[in-house]
Amino acid sequence: MEINQEEKKLLEKIVNRDEKALFDVYKKYQPSIFKYVRSQINNYQTSEEITQDIFLDFIEALRDFRFQSSLKTFIFSIARHKVIDQIRKKKIKSVLFSHLPSFIVEGLKVVFIDEEIDKKELQEKITKIINSLPNDYQLILRLKYIEGVKIKEISEKLKMNFKATESLLFRARKSFIKVFNNEL
Repeated sequence: MEINQEEKKLLEKIVNRDEKALFDVYKKYQPSIFKYVRSQINNYQTSEEITQDIFLDFIEALRDFRFQSSLKTFIFSIARHKVIDQIRKKKIKSVLFSHLPSFIVEGLKVVFIDEEIDKKELQEKITKIINSLPNDYQLILRLKYIEGVKIKEISEKLKMNFKATESLLFRARKSFIKVFNNEL
């Protein structure tokens, strides 16, 4: 669906720093954007923050907007990507936290709450640690935690029985934790 002329004029006003036009867009789309984010993210405060970030990203992305879709589609596309980023971020944290000793988890929670480590930095650290492990550990950790493959499917892919696959995953996790602890 192409953008209509009214939306095009509104966007041009926003690009030209018309605050009323920006407020009109915010007022029109904020409730539905928040409702969408809230339905995907089970935390009210986080949903509010993500909704605000969506509108900031919307303003920044206007320079690249090509008027090939409706304004609603454009904003919801930004929202969808923000939600996916948040879910990935949460998954990385939960994977990290679920397999680390409790004293490390508590320390990391303080770091995440106080400094909100950059997602990219965390991903790079995890990737670096995984890459330092033996190949079979790298493979099983990537399949399980990055690609989300179930253990049964991993065992079929690796042509191993289920118990051997679980054992390999356990050893890979243990090795990951050991390297991670040394990186702290």
